[in-house]
Amino acid sequence: MKKILIITFLAFAFQAHAQKFMLIGHQGARGIMPENTIPGMIKALELGVNVLNMGVVISGDGEVVLSHEPYFNNEISTGPDGKPITFKDEKKYNMFEMNYEEIRKFDVGMKVHSRFPGQMKMEAHKPLLAETIDAVEAYVKENKLERPVYNIETSLIRKGDGVFQPDATVFIEKIMEIVKEKKLNKRVIIQSLDMRPLQYLHEYFPAIKTSLMIDEKQDFEESIQALGFTPTYYSPYYVLVGKGLVDKCHAAGVKITPWTVNTAKDMKYLINLGVDGLITDYPNQYTKVMQE
Repeated sequence: MKKILIITFLAFAFQAHAQKFMLIGHQGARGIMPENTIPGMIKALELGVNVLNMGVVISGDGEVVLSHEPYFNNEISTGPDGKPITFKDEKKYNMFEMNYEEIRKFDVGMKVHSRFPGQMKMEAHKPLLAETIDAVEAYVKENKLERPVYNIETSLIRKGDGVFQPDATVFIEKIMEIVKEKKLNKRVIIQSLDMRPLQYLHEYFPAIKTSLMIDEKQDFEESIQALGFTPTYYSPYYVLVGKGLVDKCHAAGVKITPWTVNTAKDMKYLINLGVDGLITDYPNQYTKVMQE
């Protein structure tokens, strides 16, 4: 009887934690499926993700396209001719200089990823943000799942305006056209390493949740001061996170969601520190951690 009560308690504890905790699938479920693809997003939902992270870029004809870089990354890309894109040439395939019709002809699912060799291989293209949202919404409706939050990350290159991307104003306006069209204002977070898109968003779309990404060690208060407002989320590289940073975020009314947390050991450590969510390439690891 005692054993049954313990198991029941743990089940309720897991459910309660899962309901408030943000399990954020990085680019879908990059460790398992091709990144920033519709199949990857669907797989992330199957694994219990409640927030879908997706990088976006702007094509030459003004479309919002899922991608972690504004060019075809050599690690995952194959050209329309079937030849793999090389590291030397990858930036020549600049999507800001290409129409979406051209972009769609490249494959990003068949090449073995050197850092994620366990990825399932399949033919896949870089989808539009709008078609990705439509596919996800149809899937959750059909399977009676909770509708996810969309964590849309601006894939900007520093000093890349006019070459790899439009300026921050145009970038955000393009994203927000789709957010408004799909009526996602309450289920979207705009995330960026570059402060400019967030600053523009805060000024002109103040109701939209924002997430400031941090990729190097810096003072929390100084980061917020440079940003000019208090974001909804603070998202640092996970090795930068300690109890002091978690406490500072919470004292400021900011939720903290570290990236990219890929091992059970690191997940347990950060959960015990009190983080509000985790960005991970392996959402299945979180389920194992909570079951343990």
